[in-house]
Formats: sequence, C-alpha cells, structure tokens
Amino acid sequence: MTNKEFMTAQEVADLLKVNIMTIYRYIKAGKITAYKIGKEFRIEKKEFEKFLDRVKT
Repeated sequence: MTNKEFMTAQEVADLLKVNIMTIYRYIKAGKITAYKIGKEFRIEKKEFEKFLDRVKT
C-alpha cells in the first residue's frame, strides 16, 4: 500500500483562507478530487497541489 498524505476540507480551507463551504463547492464541481470517509472529506496533498497549479494565474 502506498503512503498517501491527506488533509481535511477544513485544513484546505484554512490554507487558502476561504470558507469550508467554498471547498465543498469545489469538490462538488469536480475542481478538487476528494474521498468521502464517513461524513467528512479527505483531500490528498498531491491532488491539492495539482489544484493549485491549475488555478495559478
């Protein structure tokens, strides 16, 4: 099994200084790939970095 690092939606929101609802909207729109574990979302760190590269201006 590979050793992947995950972040919560709240951690991503804190890093980007946005509301957690914004992250949920990004997940629903397919802008960020996330795993739903129980009631919470987990975002792989690599996926978060890819997202940042895509939105970079």
